[in-house]
Amino acid sequence: MSDVKLDTDINVSDNGDHDRFAHYVEKEEITRAFIEGVPVVALCGKIWIPSRAPDGFPICPKCKEIFSQLSGT
Repeated sequence: MSDVKLDTDINVSDNGDHDRFAHYVEKEEITRAFIEGVPVVALCGKIWIPSRAPDGFPICPKCKEIFSQLSGT
């Protein structure tokens, strides 16, 4: 059996690390994106076409921070 190294470092940057997170997006936008295949914009600014459920991914720290400021918590 070969040695396997898991990448546990999670760091948001412009090199694709956004894909390791679940992002906050308006519910209506997500529904429309899945039906029409259009891109969505997360609170943190990431733009993508959703293709999988965010279950199992940690919440994006930038989205979480912005959401907490908006909700006053």
